[in-house]
Amino acid sequence: MSLEDWAKNGWLRPHKATQREIADLLGIVDRDVKEAERATSDDWKFGIAYNAALKLCTILLNASGYRPDRLQAHFRTLQSLPLILGAERTRDAGYLDRCRKTRNTVEYESAGVVTEAEAKELIEFTKSLRTDVLAWLKKNHPELAR
Repeated sequence: MSLEDWAKNGWLRPHKATQREIADLLGIVDRDVKEAERATSDDWKFGIAYNAALKLCTILLNASGYRPDRLQAHFRTLQSLPLILGAERTRDAGYLDRCRKTRNTVEYESAGVVTEAEAKELIEFTKSLRTDVLAWLKKNHPELAR
């Protein structure tokens, strides 16, 4: 499937991203990575890092000309990763979906679920993804890059 197919299914809506919007989202990413590293609870570290990773996927999707429909917005945003960066990122989309489920558990159901190692892993993943997203943005949409 492609983003165009998703739009035909009603899962995505057209969107015209602006440089300001992308800069604002990157500002959230940078803030959240910093806060995730400083948080005292592993659950909070994980949740904050998840938010940063989600925003990076949002940047990719928005720069590609789309926004997710409200139904399953986080899921669709994360699953768009391999459609935009390539099939080699399919495992990363799966990892982020597992993180989404864990984040929902610690946010709405139970505390103390995330280990220190899991939180650190997601923080490091998010930092690496940030580098890749910025490189993709500069190559494919330089008008939206800072």
